[in-house]
Amino acid sequence: MDSREGRVQSLDAAGNWAHFADMKLEEFVIHDRGSALAVHVKGFVGGLLAVAVATIAGLLIAARWGNEPVVLLYIPAVLSTAVLGGLWPALAAAVASALAYNYYFTAPLRTFLIHRPADVVTVAVLFAVAVVTSQLAGMLRYQARLAAAHAARNATIAGFARRLLSSVDEDDIAQVAVDELAALFGCQVALVAADAQPRLMASIPLGVALAPSDLAAAAVTLATGEPAGRGVRKLDLADWQFRAIASDQRVIAAAGLARTDGTPPIADGTVALLGNLLDQVALALERARLEREAREVDALRERDKLRSALLSSIGEDIKPRINAIAASGRALRRAGTSDKAIVASVANEAAQLGRYVDNLANLGSGEELEPLAIGPLTIDLHRRSVRKGGEEVHLTPKEYSVLAELAKHVGRVLSHVHLLRVVWGPAREDQIDYLRVAIRALRQKLEADPARPELILNEPAVGYRLVAP
Repeated sequence: MDSREGRVQSLDAAGNWAHFADMKLEEFVIHDRGSALAVHVKGFVGGLLAVAVATIAGLLIAARWGNEPVVLLYIPAVLSTAVLGGLWPALAAAVASALAYNYYFTAPLRTFLIHRPADVVTVAVLFAVAVVTSQLAGMLRYQARLAAAHAARNATIAGFARRLLSSVDEDDIAQVAVDELAALFGCQVALVAADAQPRLMASIPLGVALAPSDLAAAAVTLATGEPAGRGVRKLDLADWQFRAIASDQRVIAAAGLARTDGTPPIADGTVALLGNLLDQVALALERARLEREAREVDALRERDKLRSALLSSIGEDIKPRINAIAASGRALRRAGTSDKAIVASVANEAAQLGRYVDNLANLGSGEELEPLAIGPLTIDLHRRSVRKGGEEVHLTPKEYSVLAELAKHVGRVLSHVHLLRVVWGPAREDQIDYLRVAIRALRQKLEADPARPELILNEPAVGYRLVAP
């Protein structure tokens, strides 16, 4: 057996990896034929010795107390053999006890003939004791081995999960997974990612080249989540056997195992263990993916903040100059000394450029503006205040930002994406529920009848607009 095949790793009391040498991965139950044969031989020898001791003791006491109590001496010999040696040594001890008792202690002596029915019952009891006791002892030994096997398997899974937990990204997790699986199962291991085309993430040994048939088997596993490859009905001609690494929603990757001698890499008794280990790999890969996405969102937010600060700085420098150009255009128009078409074109371009800067940098106009009167509403964009019928309305920052953006473009339909980008930022462009909650709150505070809005109107599948009723 390969030295790695019999190695099962778990955490010891100090939190380090311990190795269960002499353990074979067959449902984590130890089946060592050599040691089992040695146990049987020892059982036969021990049983015969116990019968011999009981016979000698019987010969010593028979002269004083008679032959009747002698039979009780053979019961401990059969019991001990059944407990320590198992069924067949116990039956051999029962046969030897029956022969010795019949030969030395039943009439006619020194023969194997049985004349009394009581002696027949005695022999039958010895055999019954051997069978029942050996079965009970065997069940206890099996339960003990099974408990030890489950404990070893759980320790192995816990240690495997601990190694994965210390990994920081998908590639690190993949390398740890193939290292540990190769050590546990004593075979070559490869991890294939579920990209547009199957991509090798890590392998033991390094640089494994998968044949087209192996890649096809990996693709089948990634597409269906079912095992494929060597030893499996699907694509049995492949050299590798692939198993899915899947979460509740999707197949994340596929783990391939192969042996150099071409035999199936996974025995039937180790499938459950492999499934548990691959579940741990799936959890680790999902955790790494979520952490990576969270880091990307944080980076996007920081980029948006930097962009807003940069545009605001540029806008603060440009907006006064645009206002000066617009004021000069208005002065020339009032003077009437210049070409009206040119003056109008300059004024229009200055106004349009000012709007562009406002939209990009989210700036005010740079000059004192009169409050906007829209129906019963009075919106002061400079002082960030809203009044309804002369009474101030308290809005949250997001509610005010939505209303202010609608007020800047009164009468125009603003799309969901535009409002979300301006108020919540580009990272939340697809979170339309945020906008719906804000619009619902605005209608509750501003509309006479929120169920029949007259100020903030909805354009289905497009956006919202602010109108004067």
